[in-house]
Amino acid sequence: MAEEKKAVSSRHNVVMEDRRNLTITGVTDIDSFDEEAVAVFTDEGELLVRGYNLHINRIDVDAGELSLEGEVVSLEYSDNVSAKGSIWSRLFR
Repeated sequence: MAEEKKAVSSRHNVVMEDRRNLTITGVTDIDSFDEEAVAVFTDEGELLVRGYNLHINRIDVDAGELSLEGEVVSLEYSDNVSAKGSIWSRLFR
């Protein structure tokens, strides 16, 4: 069963254009977002995007794609790759 889930997951890519437009694939869940930070879970772990005036342009949960714009200051991955799911699912394990 776990092997089937792994085969279905999409590849994780991050494409940034001029530090203003960011496209992320392999997104499994969005943890939080506001104008200064967007935290998403990907196939490679949690990714935190920090910046100014960040806005989500498009999100496709089925395809695992997220597109956002704004002034991107940093991209940071956490070391906890296995933490997937919403904040509620992590709180009630």
